[in-house]
Amino acid sequence: MRWRRLRFIPLGIGAASLATGFWTGLARLGLEMPGGTPSLAEFHSALMIAGFLGTLISLERAVAVGLWWAYLAPALSALGAIALIAGAPGFGASAFLLAGLTLTVVSILVVTRQPALFTVVLAIGAACWSVGTALWLMGAAMPDVAAWWLGFLVLTIAAERLELSRLLAPPLLSQAAFAVAASLLIVGALRGEYSGEAAPFSGISLIALTVWLLRYDVALKTVRRPGPARFSAACMLGGYAWLAVAGVLLLLAPPATAAFSYDAAVHAITIGFVFSMIFGHAPIILPAVTGIQVRANAAAYVPLALLHGSVLLRVAADLFGWITLRSSSGLLTILALLSYAAVLILASRRK
Repeated sequence: MRWRRLRFIPLGIGAASLATGFWTGLARLGLEMPGGTPSLAEFHSALMIAGFLGTLISLERAVAVGLWWAYLAPALSALGAIALIAGAPGFGASAFLLAGLTLTVVSILVVTRQPALFTVVLAIGAACWSVGTALWLMGAAMPDVAAWWLGFLVLTIAAERLELSRLLAPPLLSQAAFAVAASLLIVGALRGEYSGEAAPFSGISLIALTVWLLRYDVALKTVRRPGPARFSAACMLGGYAWLAVAGVLLLLAPPATAAFSYDAAVHAITIGFVFSMIFGHAPIILPAVTGIQVRANAAAYVPLALLHGSVLLRVAADLFGWITLRSSSGLLTILALLSYAAVLILASRRK
């Protein structure tokens, strides 16, 4: 129990990276921030994906594996976030790269222990984080880096849902379909489609993964149950919808052909898909990682609705050029996260 308290250190640093990421994000949306536009604005993606989500995912994986050296991944990721906030982006990127490589090694170890498609996809997803960070260190354009980082997030979440789908005993052919859809995502990243004039592989991959998840995910069953199970399933299904939206955007409005289509697709994935997953998994992940019991209740649907409303506003503003509404969408996203945290805290205290 004493050692478990150390997990709060990377969690706290990850939360600081999240807060800083939102601060820089609001500045990038054109809002007047105290002290002017922060110098960290160009590192918004790194703070959110590597600093916050990378730390959170690698910490969860370390807890699951149960090996002391697996905690090097979240420790290095947290160190990278500190360096980035402190104004040392080179050191921070190097720490993120080492964190990604450590997570990849941990994931490969899991594959040797439990050979299965979902463990292989988890390892590939971790490798995507490493590849994207290596490209960032070499000075690659951020859309090309983001393609690999988004692959890390999408494949990690999809693989975890694939593991749970085994409860429904899907046919073997479904696993082949999942593998093809995941492979197309890697092909799209290799082609640099997030900065190109066409993104067929990336778009089709996201749509195919959505169709697979809607067909085989346990959320279709648990959404019929009352209580927390229904809330979690609602988060999953809502997130899948935004994953499909991102795929459609990449197909119909590739990043190089429309002014804000890249922004719309990226935030449909990160805010709409990834944060929906965080909302749904928080009552499960936080007790496992911290030992603190939390639970969601019916009030949690309010911040969930705010979250999806903020993504809808962001995507619509990007597509129609509504600059003022783009700024409002960022504030609405922050309100959704803060209100969800408040719901979890209040519900846990009542328990």
